[in-house]
Amino acid sequence: MTLDHRTIRNGFGRFATGVTVVTCRNDDGEPHGATVNAFTAVSLEPALCQVTLTRKAKACRFLDAKPFAVNVLAADQLDAAWTFAGRPQGPAPRWADGPTAPVLLGNAATISCLPWRTYDGGDHLIVIGEVTHLSTSDADPLLFFGGAFREIADRTADHWMSSVDCPDIGWFGSGFAPLRTTSTLKG
Repeated sequence: MTLDHRTIRNGFGRFATGVTVVTCRNDDGEPHGATVNAFTAVSLEPALCQVTLTRKAKACRFLDAKPFAVNVLAADQLDAAWTFAGRPQGPAPRWADGPTAPVLLGNAATISCLPWRTYDGGDHLIVIGEVTHLSTSDADPLLFFGGAFREIADRTADHWMSSVDCPDIGWFGSGFAPLRTTSTLKG
């Protein structure tokens, strides 16, 4: 079976992802960013994350053994996602100096990294960074699914109530006792 690029993209596009902008400095030391939805946590010890960029992206050259930041975009940062995807929209993104590389302001999360490893990923590069600093906000993330940007819908009141995984009442409710005391054991 031969798969064409459109079939592959459509299949991969069924997986909902967050939207990130990977930021670094260009050859002139100026801030540079690229919109990337191929991001994942890799390891807790050491703290590592991964971004995957098309080899055609200028950022690939700028990331070669250099620090970078992963800016997890908030739902209200759609303009930034388009801007760093090469289609500038709305006002220019707001920048700040980050612990390792320039960062965007207003993110759902910002993950600052030092270079760890880079791997061949076919027509992409797999860039692994060691997380040195992480900050989060209460903002909902911007999502990407089926070739379109999306937002998280509001939770319905009865969403979890029929599930034992409900975060409001816990897995076991209030009467759960994980261990019996020795006085109740029969011998």
